[in-house]
Amino acid sequence: MSEDTVLRIRGLRKSFGATEIIRGVDLELRAGERRALIGPNGAGKSTLFHLISGNLKPSAGEIELDGLRIDGWSPERVNRMGLARSFQITNIFPKLSVFENVRVAVMQRWRLQHNFWRRMERMAAIREETEQLLERVRLQGQADTLGGELTYSGQRSLELAMTLASDPKVMLLDEPMAGMSSEETQYTAELIREVTAGRTLLLVEHDMDVVFALGERISVLVYGEIIATGTPAEIRQHQGVREAYLGEERAA
Repeated sequence: MSEDTVLRIRGLRKSFGATEIIRGVDLELRAGERRALIGPNGAGKSTLFHLISGNLKPSAGEIELDGLRIDGWSPERVNRMGLARSFQITNIFPKLSVFENVRVAVMQRWRLQHNFWRRMERMAAIREETEQLLERVRLQGQADTLGGELTYSGQRSLELAMTLASDPKVMLLDEPMAGMSSEETQYTAELIREVTAGRTLLLVEHDMDVVFALGERISVLVYGEIIATGTPAEIRQHQGVREAYLGEERAA
C-alpha cells in the first residue's frame, strides 16, 4: 500500500448461501482521488458499497481506511472513522426543513453531550456550519423548505450536504444522478465536482458521460470481479470492457 492510499481493499469476498456475489476484489484509492466504479446490472456494485460502509460483513478479505482495518465494523463506527455514504434512494427527513436536515447531520458529528450549557455554547457554531454547508450545495435560499418539497435534484443536493456534514475522508456516492433529467444531471455533476474537491470519492453511476467527466480513474466490476482499472481514455479502449459492459459483440 502506497503512503497516500486512504482506502485499501484486498481479497474481498461476499457470499449469500452458495452464491458468491463479490469474488476477490482488490481496490486502492489514493487520498484526494475521484474514482468511478462501473459495471452491468448485477455486477455487485451496491454489494461492494454495503461491504465498505459496514452494512454487510464480508465472507473473506480485508478493508482498510487510513491503515486501520474496518471490515465487519458497524456503519456508525465506519462513519465516525471518516467514511460517508449516500444511497441510491434519497435518504433525508422529508418532514423536516432543509436547515433542520443538515443541522441534524452536523450535530451527529459534534456528538453533543447531555450537558445543557455545553450544548447551548455549541449551538451557534453548529448553526454557522449548517449555513455554510447549505451555501456550498446552493440551498441557502431554501433553508425553510421542507425536505420532501424539494425537487428530486434538490433532495440529492440536500443529501450531499448531509454527507459532507461528517467531514469524511472518503465519500461513497451510489448512483447520485439516478432518475434525473439531463439538465439536473449536469447541474448535480458540477456540484459534486465542486464539493468533493480535495476529498477521496468512490462513485457508482450508470450515466457514462458523468463517469468519464468525474472519474479521474475508472474501475470496472463484472460478476463480482474487477476486470480493469485505468484512466477514462484507457477504459474506453479496453477490449474486455467493451465486450463485457459497453455492449459490443464479442470478437469472433
